[in-house]
Amino acid sequence: MFSIRRTLADLSVFGKGYIRSRVGAFFTLVFPVILILLFGAIFSGGGGASTVYVQNHDTGLASVKFIDAMNSTTAITLVSVPPADNFSQYLLSQSASDGIIIPANFTADYTLHEPIDVTVYGNPASTTSAIVSQITASVVNSFNLYGGAPVLGIKPMTIASSSYKYIDFLIPGLIGFAVLMSPMFALVNISSTYKRDKVFKALSLTPLTKTEWLVSKILWYVVMTLISFCLMVATGVLLFGAHVTLTLGIVPFLLAGPLLFVSLGMLVGTSSNTPESAAVVGNLITFPMMFLSGTFFPVDAMPAYLQTIAHVLPLYYVIEGLTNVMIYGNYGAALVDLGVVVVIAVIIFGLAVRLFKWRED
Repeated sequence: MFSIRRTLADLSVFGKGYIRSRVGAFFTLVFPVILILLFGAIFSGGGGASTVYVQNHDTGLASVKFIDAMNSTTAITLVSVPPADNFSQYLLSQSASDGIIIPANFTADYTLHEPIDVTVYGNPASTTSAIVSQITASVVNSFNLYGGAPVLGIKPMTIASSSYKYIDFLIPGLIGFAVLMSPMFALVNISSTYKRDKVFKALSLTPLTKTEWLVSKILWYVVMTLISFCLMVATGVLLFGAHVTLTLGIVPFLLAGPLLFVSLGMLVGTSSNTPESAAVVGNLITFPMMFLSGTFFPVDAMPAYLQTIAHVLPLYYVIEGLTNVMIYGNYGAALVDLGVVVVIAVIIFGLAVRLFKWRED
C-alpha cells in the first residue's frame, strides 16, 4: 500500500543529498537563469509564424488584388478572418501575432488616389513579423507605383497594450528547458547508477515501494521546478522588462512536466544495461526535444518537416502550453496542450513503475 510517510522520508533523504551537490543545484537553478541572461542580452528579436491572418473590410477588386499579391510569396500564408470579428481578440485566440487589416473603401480610395493605411499587426521582436512587414511594404510600394501616386501606407499595430519582446517568448521556452533537463538527466544517471551499484537491491529490503521511491523524486523536482520558475521570471521581468502573465494556469504544467520527465528518465535509466548506455539514450531523447520544441527558437519558423517532428515531442506541448497561458492568454489551446502532456506523463509513469525492478532477474 502506498505510504505518504515513507514517500516524504525518502524525499527528505534525497533532498538533503541533492542540496549538498553543487552541480545539481547549479544546473537546476542557476543554469536556466544564465541562459536567460545570455539570450536576453544577445538577441534583439526572434520567433514568429508563417501564418498571417488577414481581415478584409473592403468589397472591391483592389483589395482582392492586394491579397493576391501578398499571397504570391511563399514566405507567408494568409488566412482570412471574418470582417465582423474583433481582430485583436481573434489573433489572441489563435495564439498568433501576425495579421493584416484592409480598411473599408480600400478600392474606392485607391481609385481616387486618396490616402489609405493598411494596418499590420505583429510582434516587433519577431523575425517573422519583420518579414511580414517587409512583404507588406513591398506590395504597398508596388501598388503605389502602379497607381501613379503614393496613396497607400502602413500602420503598424501590436496585439497587446505593450509590445512583445524576444524575452517574453524566451521565458516559457526556458521554463520548459528546466522542466526537461534537470529531472531527465538526473533520473537517467541516478537510476542507472543505482542499478549498477545494487542500491535498488538494498532498497528492496526496506518497506519503501517502487512507486513511493519514484513519487518522492517527482515531488522533489516539482519543488525545484517551482523555484527555478520564480528565478527565471524574476530575472526576465526585472532585468529585461519581460511582459508575462502569471496565473494559476501555469501551475498544472509545472506539475505535469516533472511527472513526465522524471518518469521518462527513470524508464531510460532502469532499462539500460550501464550508466554509459543510459546516458547515450538519454541524450538521444533529450537533445532533439531541447532544440526542436521551441525552447530557443519558434517551431513555426522551422521547415515543415521539422515542425512535424516537433509536434510528436512532449516538450513541445509543455512550452506551447506555457506560451499560450503566459503570453496569449489562450486557455482553450493551453488546456489541449495540458491534456496531451498529462496523457503522455501517465503512460510513461505507468511504464516506469511496471518495468522498474528492485532486483535483476
